[in-house]
Amino acid sequence: MAQALLADSKLRLVFETGVNEKGEPIFKSKTFSNLKTEATPNQMHQAASAISALCADPLSVVERNDRSEILG
Repeated sequence: MAQALLADSKLRLVFETGVNEKGEPIFKSKTFSNLKTEATPNQMHQAASAISALCADPLSVVERNDRSEILG
């Protein structure tokens, strides 16, 4: 039976950097690699909040991207 083994996790922060000429928001993202795979959502939110406090642009989205290896 195949198993999924969590290989790594990344934290992606999306910031709203302004608006374009049509009034639509412009977003820029920053990805942080090498997160502990056992990090909880609360820990990741705390890290995102600490990082965003150092940035001039408001934080819009926090994402966790996991990569798994399928073993069979």
